[in-house]
Amino acid sequence: MALVPYEETAGVGLQKFHKPLATFSFANHTIQIRRDWSQLGVAAVVWDAAGLLCTYLEMGAGRELRGCSAVELGAGTGLVGIVAALLGAPVTITDRKVALEFFKSNVQANLPPHIQPNAVVKELTWGQNLGSYSPGEFDLILGADIIYLEETFADLLQTLEHLCSKRSVILLACRIRYEWDNNFLAMLERQFTVSKVHYDSEKDVHIYKVGFNL
Repeated sequence: MALVPYEETAGVGLQKFHKPLATFSFANHTIQIRRDWSQLGVAAVVWDAAGLLCTYLEMGAGRELRGCSAVELGAGTGLVGIVAALLGAPVTITDRKVALEFFKSNVQANLPPHIQPNAVVKELTWGQNLGSYSPGEFDLILGADIIYLEETFADLLQTLEHLCSKRSVILLACRIRYEWDNNFLAMLERQFTVSKVHYDSEKDVHIYKVGFNL
């Protein structure tokens, strides 16, 4: 959702993100994700939260994904949506317009032809073009490292409220970097039931399960 490139001088630790390809193994498939740091900055990086969320989905995520309508918010490279589709979910993979063609190429390159019709790439700017999505349209709402810009929180919460029904489950994987990240969790708790279902201490990534009736 939020495209905020780091400065080139941000440090050697970020140099690994500049490599043009990253390879993963999920759902019995080898997935090669194209990255373009110079074009999209942090949106073109597969962060640890995305990989951990994919692992959680692969392990079952507390529900059957086959036939479960899913949407990924702030898709960036599209990895989470790709894995959800490989696991059998009809999935809508979304981000701002500027990122669509970039991650659409990853979707097309990594999904077998018979699965590609189940993966729709679609624009979604939080808090804006919500009319093109039916209220409560999805069973599963996915977001990996989308909680980090305080100015987007109100729009993100509005979007989650629009997409979520009484039956929906939201899975958010994130690293808590700043105090305002906790503020967003507090905002969520005013509207939803929030529970932490996994924490990876090595990567310092949390997965939260969010919904009206957990």
